[in-house]
Amino acid sequence: MKGKAPTKAEKLFHDNLSQIGCIACRMDGIWNPIVSIHHIDGRTRPGAHMRVLPLCAGHHQQGTGAPGLVAVHPYKAQFEGIYGKQIDLLELCKNIINP
Repeated sequence: MKGKAPTKAEKLFHDNLSQIGCIACRMDGIWNPIVSIHHIDGRTRPGAHMRVLPLCAGHHQQGTGAPGLVAVHPYKAQFEGIYGKQIDLLELCKNIINP
């Protein structure tokens, strides 16, 4: 299922998140501004468009970015073992946007 399209406010939130670059790369000390929005719990749950992370291709989906990166799809447990729980990463992103 696709879920509802993001509202104007949700799109603005995504744009703001995109400005901080890939949160996983950032934690590795690397600036990577080319990101896509990763939905933590999928796109169909209520509030799904606010539970998102900015991730580069390699940290988002295996085989799509730089080699050697651990992607949340399909390696969620390994990704979270390295970078922390996704919900905690979201809070970190929010704190970066609104210090």
